[in-house]
Amino acid sequence: MPENSPTLIDAARGYIERGWRPVPVPHASKAPKLKGWQRLRIEAADLRLHFNGVHSGGNIGIILGEPSGHLVDVDLDCPEARELAAEFLPPTDARTGRPGAPSSHWWYIAPGARTQRHSDPVDRGAIVELRSTGAQTLVGPSVHPSGERYDPLEGEPAVVDADTLAACVASLARAVVERRHGRKVTVLSQSPALGKDRLPADDDVLRRAAAYLDAMPPAISGQGGHNRAYAAATAMVHGFGLDAEAALRLLLDRYNPRCLPPWSEKELRHKVDDASTKPHTKPHGWLRDSGNRADDDVDLSGIEGDGVGPEGSVGSVSCQFRQASGQSEDPGPIPERLLRPPGFIGEVIDFNLATATRPQPVLALAAAICLQAVLAARKVRDERGNRTNLYCVGVAPSGAGKDHARKVNKNILFASGLVEHEGNEDLASDAGLVAAVEAEPAILFQIDEFGRFLRTIGDPRKAPHLYNVLTALMKLYSSADTVFRGKAYADRNRNKVIDQPCVCVYGTTVPEHFFESLTADSLADGFVARLLVFETPASAPPRIRTPQRSVPEAILESARWWGDFQPGGNMRIEHPEPVVVPTTPEGGAVFDHLAAMVDDRLADEGNAGRALWARAEEKACRLALIHACSSNRQNPVIDEAAAGWACDLSEHLTRRMLHVCGEWVADGQFDARQKRVLRIVRRADGKISRSDLCRRTQWLTQRERQEVIDNLIETGQLREEREATATKPRVVYALV
Repeated sequence: MPENSPTLIDAARGYIERGWRPVPVPHASKAPKLKGWQRLRIEAADLRLHFNGVHSGGNIGIILGEPSGHLVDVDLDCPEARELAAEFLPPTDARTGRPGAPSSHWWYIAPGARTQRHSDPVDRGAIVELRSTGAQTLVGPSVHPSGERYDPLEGEPAVVDADTLAACVASLARAVVERRHGRKVTVLSQSPALGKDRLPADDDVLRRAAAYLDAMPPAISGQGGHNRAYAAATAMVHGFGLDAEAALRLLLDRYNPRCLPPWSEKELRHKVDDASTKPHTKPHGWLRDSGNRADDDVDLSGIEGDGVGPEGSVGSVSCQFRQASGQSEDPGPIPERLLRPPGFIGEVIDFNLATATRPQPVLALAAAICLQAVLAARKVRDERGNRTNLYCVGVAPSGAGKDHARKVNKNILFASGLVEHEGNEDLASDAGLVAAVEAEPAILFQIDEFGRFLRTIGDPRKAPHLYNVLTALMKLYSSADTVFRGKAYADRNRNKVIDQPCVCVYGTTVPEHFFESLTADSLADGFVARLLVFETPASAPPRIRTPQRSVPEAILESARWWGDFQPGGNMRIEHPEPVVVPTTPEGGAVFDHLAAMVDDRLADEGNAGRALWARAEEKACRLALIHACSSNRQNPVIDEAAAGWACDLSEHLTRRMLHVCGEWVADGQFDARQKRVLRIVRRADGKISRSDLCRRTQWLTQRERQEVIDNLIETGQLREEREATATKPRVVYALV
């Protein structure tokens, strides 16, 4: 690019000064990659966060329609349209293009204009498109994928009536078709058989359709991707009755970024066209006409060819979870009677709290459980075959002393000569994870920023090399009493076989990062259900001055005893034969009581609630085994005390997780906004003024905020009140 051409920042600043909203676009691409880019409103002060100061390395688009003062673009997609444009389109001084397609974009100010695409009825190729709100167009100094530079948008767009402009664009399209095929062929301005009742839907239907689409499973290559994409297209054009362009825009903007790999616009357009013409088992508009509710939006049973039934869709899981979690009350903090088990765990907790700058009993408990778990790994089991491997997460605010418990575990393992049992917290890939477990089958991974870790490994677009870590962790979790087999390679030397691996995880995270990582996917696949989540109070404990102390000898003696304990021979090279820890009849009765309660919950809960409750007894058995090892390492027994502590803790953590998921796991973007607003009101002691709510929700536009509030009031979750003031009454929103 010539040196005298403007940088991206210079160009963006110029467009902002003219009242237009720029959007960053990757180099050699025509589409933004930022999720939710339609809501992006970049100000001059924020330019360096989004654009670079060089002459190349990225592209820039203009967000069209209402955000940019009703700036619209008539995109001339074929040579005939460019040749005939001057005969049909209103004159304008604002025209842009590139060497291979000169004057291919005519710019206007047209309040109220809607996007509409006109295609050739024979080959379905694009002829001309009127682009408005919800779309964007590249402008100079962007570079087309062919390498050609776009012209900068410099002229003054003509102000025209929206209906007049739409009619002119339609006339131009007809003229192109007549030149190509004669007057008897009709322009394809929307997909065949859409009918007059399928014109662009009102905002309410579009909002509900978007929320439905957010809940649908993404199309993943090799996992029925074509069927899932077709199901999504069918839901839009047939279920909600959207016109082809509105459906395509939703698919491109809200669905495609989650697909792996993403579809091209041409491929998604074919899905939309197919969905609009093929027969379906339910009437047209059945989702649109099923009522203005957020919870009726994910039943795929009437979508033919989707390849996933209502129980297999992410949306179905999320919808049913919301119904289940809505019945789950907050059990509150962990009862104090559960915070200090006897024996080794209690001693480690005492040492932790005595040396902490900010003592955190809950985190101390979680970390000590994991330490005892890895020390007894592959050496004990209960009568039903349960082992000591557990995945624990400590949740605490920033600056609350989350790192201290990890350091205590690290120091104990090092001082007792057992440092090999601590794994590297930086898991680079699933292969690296398996290699670490192969080298040390009894291993504890202590992971900081666990919430960010989950969000990263759960999204293949962010870190493809980490995408399979979750799968490997789940498989290792279930392989403690059997043989773990890794991926099958043609080179047999690369195949991993691990006899009875016992992997423990202790992760720490701030609440927002962890709770935001919770999704319907992670609930459905069972990973979250495998976690024991230990949440501290919202406020950090007061800071105290504590002298540094060495690890007490009693703790080191216990750790070394477990290190020396080798039932069945050398456990590193031979098949482990763990000692069976018996369960007393009284302890068994406690487990039976929990099992009966879980069975009742499984009969009542939705899918995600079932996933959480289904693991409750298993986790209680493992906790009880760890409790027994802590109480009496030489003669462990799962008695009534061990079983009671374990069952009470597992039940409490399950109930708390159900409550948390009810507040955070959302059925798409709109539901996520609702839940976030409810959390803001809840943190304000259940009542907040309208002005305060506006200040705390600046991430929403005024329109989006009002939609959320109206729906929360309509569904009985908020109520609007008036409070008297010295001047005029103020509006207040309160939790119902």
